[in-house]
Amino acid sequence: MARKTGIFDLETHFAFYGAYHSNPVNILIHTLFVWPIFFTSLMLFYFTPSIYDISRIGLGGDHGLCLNFGFFLSLIYALFYVSLDKKAGTLAAMLCFACWIGASFISARLGYSLAWKVVLAAQLFCWTGQFIGHGVFERRAPALLDNLAQAFLMAPFFVLLEVLQTVFRYEPYLGFHASVKAKIDAEIKEWKDSKQKKST
Repeated sequence: MARKTGIFDLETHFAFYGAYHSNPVNILIHTLFVWPIFFTSLMLFYFTPSIYDISRIGLGGDHGLCLNFGFFLSLIYALFYVSLDKKAGTLAAMLCFACWIGASFISARLGYSLAWKVVLAAQLFCWTGQFIGHGVFERRAPALLDNLAQAFLMAPFFVLLEVLQTVFRYEPYLGFHASVKAKIDAEIKEWKDSKQKKST
């Protein structure tokens, strides 16, 4: 598979995010907390205005799956991930929609008054964990401080690819991880050199 360029350049996206997540403990923390952040965000988005109630055609049951902001956010993430890499992207897309369905069911059952409290508690816990990962283990500010959109969009896919690479030795194309590692090492070295110059 040939490397893609521009906005669909997975190697560049992965290297950018990876440069902020090179410490194994920080990577583990993000692996545990990134998808729950996405899931609980969809729980809150369940209460946004709906374009269409899927339960009208018999697919939503009593829970009422709705084509709301949560659905379209999941769709954007899913399409972007598939465009980056068909195999891992398809898995990520299925996870996105699984999160949307699960979040919709849970939010419908809890109701807004309880759901937002669950979301708040989960988000605070997960974000605190990630900031600890950066402050204590990575010793570098999160990627979102330099590129908010890219950090939020790439985070779920990044941790999924990390798991696939670690467990199954998966890479989107031959030489992907070697090339990404070289870019990450170069970026970290540049950041450390810049940090050292500022301190002298």
